[in-house]
Amino acid sequence: MGELHDPSRAALQRAKARLDRLDWYPRPVRIDRVRVAVWPWFFRLPWFRRFQGHAAWSLIVLKAPPEALGDDLVTHELCHVWQMQHKPISMPLSYLRHGYWRNPHEVEARQAVDATRTP
Repeated sequence: MGELHDPSRAALQRAKARLDRLDWYPRPVRIDRVRVAVWPWFFRLPWFRRFQGHAAWSLIVLKAPPEALGDDLVTHELCHVWQMQHKPISMPLSYLRHGYWRNPHEVEARQAVDATRTP
């Protein structure tokens, strides 16, 4: 079925350090219960084929190990975890209203990556 990827803890810590530089929410992102799963099969499902990562509350699913995909993707997905920690219902439901590309949470996650990327 796939595996929970323990070496991803370092990638989560780097992503958290990046997001901690932003003051977008009242509390910093918590990663104590966040898990990263590497499930290539998940991205063979029709809706997810175009993606490399997906976040669902405290689970980040990646198509490949984080060391292969890079810190930007982990930061993007962890930003979604942070959003869900503050808006656990309205954030996921926003995809029904706004879709993917124009969704304010997707825009924000892309901005978080850009704002915290080391030049």
